[in-house]
Amino acid sequence: MSNQPDAKQETRERILDAALNVFSNKGYHDTRLDEIVDESGTSKGSIYHYFPNKEKLFVALVDKFTDLLERKVQDAVPDGAPAMERVDAALCAVLATFGKYRRPAKILLIQASGLGTVFEQKRMDVHDRFSNLIKSYLDEAVAQGELTDVDTEIVSRAWMGAINELVIRWVYTGEPDPERISEALLPVLLRSVGYEPEEA
Repeated sequence: MSNQPDAKQETRERILDAALNVFSNKGYHDTRLDEIVDESGTSKGSIYHYFPNKEKLFVALVDKFTDLLERKVQDAVPDGAPAMERVDAALCAVLATFGKYRRPAKILLIQASGLGTVFEQKRMDVHDRFSNLIKSYLDEAVAQGELTDVDTEIVSRAWMGAINELVIRWVYTGEPDPERISEALLPVLLRSVGYEPEEA
């Protein structure tokens, strides 16, 4: 009996993985649920059990990618390090993760931008989530006296805007690549709050 939730979770993940493959190859509008059924090796009933419609399935994929990105950021931030080093590590991790997962980023970020109010709200939620994560590290830096006179809410949102603009362009065109973005953008962001990053 204790294995039952694991089997359900495994089925749900298999559906999500299949959906990502099909959405990536065919796009949101041209994807049919029957194709996801075939790709996942499940039934249409199984898909409807977890996801009432294609829109809910796509939103779940956005959530899954967001969870992955947040986990990668948190894993990359060193415990006990000075707060601004943690900020730097978090920004680097965001860019590195997008660099590693360009295919899902492309389908989820680009297609989500044109699919109506549900997806616009979801995109705003994702931005809020990462702005708040960055804000929490900036708040630590203020509390520890590493930063002064910084409106961490405005700064974190401005930083996310800059990151988003460059990441979206890269996802569309392949340029500039994440390493170049990281090398050029991160020092500018950090200096904008009076922090001078150490030379590598």
